[in-house]
Amino acid sequence: MDETEFWELVDTTREAADGDPEDHADLLVERLVRMDPDSVLDFARHFESRYNRAYRWDLWGAAWVLLDGASDDAFDFFRCWLIGQGREVFEGAVHDPDSLAELLDEFDEELDGDGEELGYAADEAYEQLTGVVAPDLGIPPAAPEPAGTPMNLENESVLAERYPRLWERFKG
Repeated sequence: MDETEFWELVDTTREAADGDPEDHADLLVERLVRMDPDSVLDFARHFESRYNRAYRWDLWGAAWVLLDGASDDAFDFFRCWLIGQGREVFEGAVHDPDSLAELLDEFDEELDGDGEELGYAADEAYEQLTGVVAPDLGIPPAAPEPAGTPMNLENESVLAERYPRLWERFKG
């Protein structure tokens, strides 16, 4: 599975789920179990590498604004959700987290921002296909700390200054 196929699978299942993250994960598992185990592992590698790439302080700050706070776990689930939004939103957010103000059509903090189940979809599909837990993916582990410059996520003036468009749209 190449990068284009990865994003096509993410997009088609998200669209079929009408953006609901739990339905999205269920549909993703359904599609993945129709593939061979090696393709499922390829999907998992693509997902995990993007998940690790999004482990950034500036993205955590954007998640904090959108979710009105984001613990370690909430940020993990946010990164899964962000991948689930597709290539354009994901790449735009990684490049400029404040651009999420324009990239997201809507954002309901009760429904959006939590893609925990998406993070398990490939593992679940692999186990259904093979009866065993997925092996190590052979990609470098995530860094112990987010990339970039740490910021005080609990300081609203810092967040408002760093993310003016997100702050205006979702907090203003």
